[in-house]
Amino acid sequence: MATECIAQLTFKCYPKTKTVARFDQAQASTDGGVVLLKALDDRLQLTDRLAACLPDRRDPDKVRHAVRDLLRQRIFGLACGYEDGNDAARLVDDPLHKLAVGRDPVTGDALASQPTLSRFENAVSPRALYGMGRMLASTVIAQHCHRLKGHAQRITIDLDPTDDPTHGQQELAFFNGHYDTWCYLPLVATLTFNDEAEQYLVAIVLRPGNSPAKHGAFGLLRTLLRQLRRAFPGTPMRVRVDGGFAGNDWLDFLEAEQVEYVVGLANNPRLERRAGRLLGEAYGLSKYSGRTEHVYGETLYAAQSWSHRRRVIIKAEVVRRPGQEPKCNPRFVVTNLRETPAAVYAVYCQRGDMENRLKELHHGLALDRTSCSRFWANQFRVLLTAAAYVLLQALRQQAHGTDCATAQVSTLRERLLKLAVWVERSVRRIVLHLPSSAPWGTTWQRVAVAVGAVPG
Repeated sequence: MATECIAQLTFKCYPKTKTVARFDQAQASTDGGVVLLKALDDRLQLTDRLAACLPDRRDPDKVRHAVRDLLRQRIFGLACGYEDGNDAARLVDDPLHKLAVGRDPVTGDALASQPTLSRFENAVSPRALYGMGRMLASTVIAQHCHRLKGHAQRITIDLDPTDDPTHGQQELAFFNGHYDTWCYLPLVATLTFNDEAEQYLVAIVLRPGNSPAKHGAFGLLRTLLRQLRRAFPGTPMRVRVDGGFAGNDWLDFLEAEQVEYVVGLANNPRLERRAGRLLGEAYGLSKYSGRTEHVYGETLYAAQSWSHRRRVIIKAEVVRRPGQEPKCNPRFVVTNLRETPAAVYAVYCQRGDMENRLKELHHGLALDRTSCSRFWANQFRVLLTAAAYVLLQALRQQAHGTDCATAQVSTLRERLLKLAVWVERSVRRIVLHLPSSAPWGTTWQRVAVAVGAVPG
């Protein structure tokens, strides 16, 4: 392992010739693609808007790092794979990260240290966090309003809770029996426009680990609907959620808001009896074909707590696996859509892609790095992660037509952000020297032009 005491390392990679490795290139970085994120941030004005929500009560004579600079340092660092505040010690003099924050890459001041970032994270108030959440959603909605010129055939809102395991004395972390761990339970909201495949992150709310599915969902959805209707007047809104939301209060709320809804419904003996005929039909088809078969139907149903009967879609499924007995697997969805049962259930199944968004947040951006002792500091970290993901989704969108158009977050980072660069500074310009043999160089150049770089 190289240390400051080792001037160089020698390898025998080529016959009769020594290969020497030295860590002696001062103005170099391994994050050459961070300039793409900076260009996108300038276009969206994301960090500017978030910084405006954070009052700065520090003594102006002692301030070395503006609030916006601290936000950029953390958000760009998260996007590049530096999830911990401790990573700041490795990046304080990185020329590309200084450039992204708005400092001279060679002569500019060093970036903030880990203690400075920790004090910053722990000083944010609940009121400021509420404003940041609204501003993040407003920025995402404005971005797509501009892209779609204010017109959309339909906007679909997906809400889904996910687990955020905790491993210390974090405030409001509780044991959750469903996930069998001590955790937080963030609620994630995404938007889908028209029939596009991408689900765009629009909000994340951190919640105590023992929260019911609907905790905080009413206020979050009400705010999103208000913002969306202001940006896309007259556009139909649709809400998709799983069975944890299927209470009368939630269904009455959706109907009062006059939105389309597709809500998963848990099995119960009454519903299973109504699915009996369809399951028999599916069993006959499965016995004849030897494969898993589905039959769709519908019924009007009202649980005892419901205010009135509603349309329930039935998916009667008989599952066949080699060497096993056939298994009946009925599924139910309550909805106010008028399409055929098969079409409605297909709409509900499309929310399954939400799992890919959650995996990207967890495994690509370390959403679960909520290790602060204070709950509100962890909410702040979750919002920083959300902001980094918004930038990466915008980057993926700008990569349309390239081999990164559908890449996961980790692949985007590997191909477009983790690029060796040597910085040369002159009086008139800053030159970023990138490898001519970069494997994804052509894609990088096309994305750079898409985010505003000028060829030539």
